[in-house]
Amino acid sequence: MLKVGLTGGIGAGKSEVSRLLVARGAVLIDADRIAREVVAPGTPGLAAVVEAFGKEVLAADGSLDRPRLGSIVFADPEKLAVLNSIVHPLVGARSRELESAAADDAVVIHDVPLLAENGLAPLYDLVVVVDASPETQLDRLVRLRGMTDQDARARMAAQATREKRLEIADVVIDNDVPLEALERRVDEVWSELVRRARE
Repeated sequence: MLKVGLTGGIGAGKSEVSRLLVARGAVLIDADRIAREVVAPGTPGLAAVVEAFGKEVLAADGSLDRPRLGSIVFADPEKLAVLNSIVHPLVGARSRELESAAADDAVVIHDVPLLAENGLAPLYDLVVVVDASPETQLDRLVRLRGMTDQDARARMAAQATREKRLEIADVVIDNDVPLEALERRVDEVWSELVRRARE
């Protein structure tokens, strides 16, 4: 099994690359999706979040009110640390569960947005960074996601720098290219990942 950490700045096209890798046979473990699952209604994770932050973080339907919780934790590093101490171990446990279910020769892609920020590179056999210029990222966030220029720049500034991400990369996928070129590069990378998984 080859454990691959996949990351990239917001708007770099990481989701597209993970989709292309899955289409070629990769097993995807999506940290963001798992983070939502572990605090779904009825889970111990949601109960722990409510215990820590109070019932005001619940929406009317009993689900987690993410914007409300975000407004509490992102303004206070200590509260963010409390939230992370609840959610991160649950995400880690579920990720290990999914990984252990994969075949021995599988290429397991861990889609981890904050891989560089949280110093997680050593957890993987290989780190793949999807890279795009800041201009491309900004254009995609504004044009495709409907963010304001100011919001997009703020989100980009809150992440690791492009240089910091590239420092931890074993493989870089340039996504400042047309889709056909991206697909060719993903094919090359996929061949290499399969070869390494079989070693």
